[in-house]
Amino acid sequence: MKKLNVAIVGLSFGLEFVPIYLEHPDVESLTIVETNPRLLKAAQDLYGLPEERCCSDIEQVLDDPGIDAVHLVTPPSTHAPLSVRVLNAGKHCGCTIPMGMNLDELYQVLEARAKSGKNYMFLETTVFQREFFYVKELMDKGEFGRIQYLSCAHYQDMEGWPSYWNGYPPLMHPTHAIGPCLMLLGAYPEKVYARGSGRIRPELAAAYQSPFAFESALVSLKGCDVSIELERFLYGVARSYSECFRVYGENKSFEWQQLADEDPVVFTRTGRLEQNEMYQIDGDVRHSSRGSEIIQERVRIPDYAQLLPPSIARFTKETVYNSKNSHLSFTQGGGHGGSHPHMVHEFIRSIIENRRPVPDDILGAFWTGTGICAHQSALENGREVEIPRFDI
Repeated sequence: MKKLNVAIVGLSFGLEFVPIYLEHPDVESLTIVETNPRLLKAAQDLYGLPEERCCSDIEQVLDDPGIDAVHLVTPPSTHAPLSVRVLNAGKHCGCTIPMGMNLDELYQVLEARAKSGKNYMFLETTVFQREFFYVKELMDKGEFGRIQYLSCAHYQDMEGWPSYWNGYPPLMHPTHAIGPCLMLLGAYPEKVYARGSGRIRPELAAAYQSPFAFESALVSLKGCDVSIELERFLYGVARSYSECFRVYGENKSFEWQQLADEDPVVFTRTGRLEQNEMYQIDGDVRHSSRGSEIIQERVRIPDYAQLLPPSIARFTKETVYNSKNSHLSFTQGGGHGGSHPHMVHEFIRSIIENRRPVPDDILGAFWTGTGICAHQSALENGREVEIPRFDI
């Protein structure tokens, strides 16, 4: 099959993906789209892109019959409208998170994808990071035993970010947390109830009519007896950045590291009982055993570059960002766990192989929709909200 002609729209954070596409073995050409002329020129000069492959208007890409696929890295409110335009133009679409701002927008993307017959990939980084691959390996080997509970969180202080983030409701943007848990369980969310806690500044609360500093939720799953605990904050909390999840199994459990410079912890239940009390009866020393023996160890997560074509394998560790050129969504996220080349590779290969990407529009709608419904529940003091069946 022929190589693909790809366009990236948005070069603030999107700049990180430019060299990955340029060196992907299945990509013929890359077009970049950016409304900021200085940023567009800087990217053009940095990578030696021809003038005809540098645009300031997405319409130039949509009108070009030679462009096969479009990767959107634009502000949240544009995600659904631009995704629909890309799909309606007969092009494959990969879109950064969230999928949309409300349930109606999610349905619009689903409808456009179905009508177009093209791929839509929900570009959630956390299901391509090292930690996810590591835990998935343990789960596939059955080392956890019966899964009993999962919890996840996304902690982030967004002071100083672009104004469209001001006052953004915490659980309206949940997929860095909930995505890995739902992917690991292979189940769809069914119901959610949530509560808000604390307060943000009035000028922030006014933007989205959401007062909460923190939102937390419990998510139940269809056909599954496991629940997922979900929490997030964006403003007014003294805690450093973390995108994390924890898996609790009958035989083994995984807990994300508390600090960025630590390693995660794996707990193993040996099946033996701890000898934790000693007493005497008729002069004989005896031991009582209460509680299972638990072995705890910090584990160094391996890199998974070997899963990638050699030409882009180095991008699990090599990025465009450094001390002079940084982007908060990347630096605060600890480099997104080496996920970017894996995510690009899945997008490209799904098109080449004529199959649905993972995650696709259905998963994107469920993962984004869980947060939208959770925030609605928090606004209604914890009313249980049923999550729509996007897969029907």
